[in-house]
Amino acid sequence: MSAHHSHADHQHANHGTLKSYIVGFALSIILTFMSFGCVMSGAVPHNMVMPGIMVLCVAQVLVQLVFFLHLSSKPGQRDNLSIGVFTVLIIAIIVVGSIWVMHNMNLYMMHPTSMPSSIG
Repeated sequence: MSAHHSHADHQHANHGTLKSYIVGFALSIILTFMSFGCVMSGAVPHNMVMPGIMVLCVAQVLVQLVFFLHLSSKPGQRDNLSIGVFTVLIIAIIVVGSIWVMHNMNLYMMHPTSMPSSIG
């Protein structure tokens, strides 16, 4: 057995099968319809619509990463996985930090207690 692998072997290892693409596409369509149904059906309580959409959004991103971008914990993909995790961490820090700063700005700003209805 040769220690060298051909270029075609590496290319084929990084691509999915037709079956995996179809499964990924079907899951993406199902998650999209679930998000749409969550909003349009009225079956979900109003205060649970946004958290429900966010959960379905995260599930959609994971489906896209696994089935279409082939992100996995296989030895050939570990570098990509670590870069993806680092990217998610940086984005989370930026988003949570921005929300925290905006919340504190709103909390500590001087709000007018009352506006005069007429001058004079």
